[in-house]
Amino acid sequence: MIAARTLDELRDTITGSCVTIGNFDGVHLGHQRLIARTCAKARARGLVSVVVTFDPHPMTVLMQHKTPPFLTSTSQRLRHLERQGPNVALVLEFTREMASLEPEEFVQRYLLDGLSMRELVIGYDYAMGKGRRGDHDFLAKLGQEIGFGVERLDPVIVGGAVVSSTRIRDLIQSGNVWDARPLLGRFFEVEGEVVDGMKRGAATLGFPTANLKLEGTLLPRPGVYAVWAELDGEIHQAVANVGDNPTFGDTGLTLEAHVLDFNRRIYGERLRLHFVQRLRGERKFESIAALKNRIADDVRLGRVILDTPDAQLSAEPGLAASND
Repeated sequence: MIAARTLDELRDTITGSCVTIGNFDGVHLGHQRLIARTCAKARARGLVSVVVTFDPHPMTVLMQHKTPPFLTSTSQRLRHLERQGPNVALVLEFTREMASLEPEEFVQRYLLDGLSMRELVIGYDYAMGKGRRGDHDFLAKLGQEIGFGVERLDPVIVGGAVVSSTRIRDLIQSGNVWDARPLLGRFFEVEGEVVDGMKRGAATLGFPTANLKLEGTLLPRPGVYAVWAELDGEIHQAVANVGDNPTFGDTGLTLEAHVLDFNRRIYGERLRLHFVQRLRGERKFESIAALKNRIADDVRLGRVILDTPDAQLSAEPGLAASND
């Protein structure tokens, strides 16, 4: 997949395209269906399949401090988009100037002149341009006038409700990471650089932990979770804690993981955690000994959960299970 940030990077490379457009936060099942349909139509017509998305997320520009946390960073979005198989992902810088464009102007400038679009695939509730005037009916009429096709897909329903980024976000924030998986098509994940922590894991508790630098993406509800830890293309069983370590009187949210059967210094490396199931809420223990005993119980329960068939990390390119 070609990942581009500007139309200039794609100049003279696309003579006809089938496009889908959106924020694609989470790249969930609804997004995946849009991209799959776009790729199928492109193949059938001999066109280039293009996913158009935005950075920063439009809500960040339009709502500023009222913006909710997002399911994925731009780099995560691109990685998940690539797995869906489009030829090109175009990440446009979203600005207030872009937000003020009339929909016909956006279509002409970016989709027709920029991408030589012949077909457009949109979601059931998609609308573009100033005042969100560019909905399906508007775009279909414009396509008839100018000469491109528009297809609108129905929503994806799971568990009797529409799959959406908002629904998934609510599940994650309530700690129901297991229930988010059927909507995402994978376990919810968080990634970050391993940094120095309070150095209590191995020395005080006997359970060394990798502390992740938080980078602004969504975190699950505070508590202890069974997770898969992904490092250098290998996956390891792990138990992670989201919280502020009340037993030690710390303040500020942290994310740390005890990677099972693992003994290696990984400061400065990128670690990805796939959240499988919440084990318990965070609480203050009466003593260090009581906390150590509970962590040992968490590890035992985490192993049991991660050993079950339903908890296995879906096979993904470049991943290999480790038995270290």
